[in-house]
Amino acid sequence: MEAKAKDAAGRRGRLHRLVENLHEGELETVETFVDFVHERGDPFLRKLMTAPWDDEPVTPEEEEAVRKAYEDIAAGRVHTLEEVKKEFGL
Repeated sequence: MEAKAKDAAGRRGRLHRLVENLHEGELETVETFVDFVHERGDPFLRKLMTAPWDDEPVTPEEEEAVRKAYEDIAAGRVHTLEEVKKEFGL
């Protein structure tokens, strides 16, 4: 086995051991991160992640919408992701 392949196999083994020893509360965070890393290989997602920053000025209407959204959050006028999924049958 060439050195590069051995190194990759060693890294995979180490990652497997690390995952096996995670505390239950850490699993979701690690899963999210691994999904992110895995999806970076998707050409569409890679394009999205490398797209230029939107540098258009924010309009007064957009600023007002953001202000209202933060007020809604502070007042508890929000829904969980599960509630939204249920409402839309997702």
